[in-house]
Amino acid sequence: MKTIDEMLNLDLITVAQHQEIDAWIARASSPEEILQMPAELWQAVERASEAMGVDVDLLRPPALDAGGHAIE
Repeated sequence: MKTIDEMLNLDLITVAQHQEIDAWIARASSPEEILQMPAELWQAVERASEAMGVDVDLLRPPALDAGGHAIE
């Protein structure tokens, strides 16, 4: 998962957390199983996401002229 790799590269999660999260995601056969990840790993992801501004990006309305292709 690119996002957790970026979290690791930014030193927002530890190598051990990255390995555990990556392994959990690899073992999961559905999004529901990913959601069952242990709380301490979710908390690490949430803190890193907050530091990266992931939530802010997700809540920002899309630009109507994104990519130079204005909607007409």
